[in-house]
Amino acid sequence: MHVALFYHSLLSDWNHGNAHFLRGVATELISRGNTVSIYEPRNGWSLSNLVKEHGDKVVDEFYEYYPLLRSIPYDKDVDLKKSLKDVDLVIVHEWNDHQLVNAIGELRSKSHFRLLFHDTHHRAVTERESMEQYNLANYDGVLAYGNVIRDIYLKEGWVDNAWTWHEAADTRVFKPISSESFEGDLVWIGNWGDDERTKELFTFLIEPVVELRLKAKVYGVRYPDHAKKALKQAGIEYGGWLPNYKAPEVFSRFRFTVHVPRGPYVRSLPGIPTIRPFEAMACGIPLLSSPWNDSEHLFTPGKDFLYAESTSKMIEQMQLIMEDDATASNLSQHALNTIHERHTCAHRVDELYTICEELGVRNLFKQNSFI
Repeated sequence: MHVALFYHSLLSDWNHGNAHFLRGVATELISRGNTVSIYEPRNGWSLSNLVKEHGDKVVDEFYEYYPLLRSIPYDKDVDLKKSLKDVDLVIVHEWNDHQLVNAIGELRSKSHFRLLFHDTHHRAVTERESMEQYNLANYDGVLAYGNVIRDIYLKEGWVDNAWTWHEAADTRVFKPISSESFEGDLVWIGNWGDDERTKELFTFLIEPVVELRLKAKVYGVRYPDHAKKALKQAGIEYGGWLPNYKAPEVFSRFRFTVHVPRGPYVRSLPGIPTIRPFEAMACGIPLLSSPWNDSEHLFTPGKDFLYAESTSKMIEQMQLIMEDDATASNLSQHALNTIHERHTCAHRVDELYTICEELGVRNLFKQNSFI
């Protein structure tokens, strides 16, 4: 089938945590013989910030890791009718602006293709007014990355159909990499954001590192001066932006990592872990986590990762991982098995195919991935 994907950016993962999953799905669709057209706005804010900070060379490097992927830049006056003339399925990610989302919906009412909206954010809970500006009346449904998001769309009547479609690991890129030695103890990869987890980062990351005198490093963007100062005072090295596709290489050089979910997910969106645990587990690095409710039973706490409800408990878990190689190895191996059995982009494309069959999408390729 011919699939059109509208992403905020394929090329950039600067403050764009969804890039991992979106790239993985596109690669999987292509590997199964589908024609995939990926659109992104010309000079979108993520790509613009990335190039401003690091130059055009990072775009060239992207193609080394994703040789199958290319994007088509579009302007505000894009001719959607021409672009989508021979398309069977269109998926529009929710980071696109309202005008584009609504325009594609209007075109759907006059066209043969099937149209899905893909929501991977907490705005359905935290920014209802913004979400209500999307006109999804002509969309065939929503792909929501958690049951709670799916249920909001149905309850509010924003769409008639909605499916839970969790994120997952792109195991072509995210996989264990052998390393002869470790350069540090703890690595954390995540953006500072809008102070949605400042307290939690001190409780579950900074304070335990100080107490245990660990050698730690943090990667991410949008760190304000006070955050950088706190890291420096704690003896934690700040590495700045890390290309998402290089996370496996970095994970291989540290003993363990932690997951510190943002406040809105913990408080209002149970069952949605975001992409970070999938990344760590797929790379075979032991994972510790601050509290979140795995209400959808994606993982097995205690076997795939260890919970810590407080600073003292996190310190205890970190000591265990540092001192007990068998526990660390068993944890990472169980998590890796869980990813390969249930949570790869191939699994999610299988789920997408089932949805496509429900919608009567034309030209559906049945074969499994051949790459």
